[in-house]
Amino acid sequence: MDKNEELHIGKEIQRVVKAQGRKTAWLAEQIGCNRNNIYNIYTRDWIDTKTLLHISNALEYDFFAIYSKQIKSKSAK
Repeated sequence: MDKNEELHIGKEIQRVVKAQGRKTAWLAEQIGCNRNNIYNIYTRDWIDTKTLLHISNALEYDFFAIYSKQIKSKSAK
């Protein structure tokens, strides 16, 4: 993600799923929801923290760090 770009968390989740060679159905099973719900998440530019935590744990990826990095880069300006 370019530092001037707005964060689109759904696209970031989809990118990580793909980079790990995972399937959307796998992620849905890991967090206990329907595959269509994951496709819906991919389209969102926001997500509630509880769901993001479940996804972070399932993928073993810290999505919260993306937000922290964005905050730090904005405050450094």
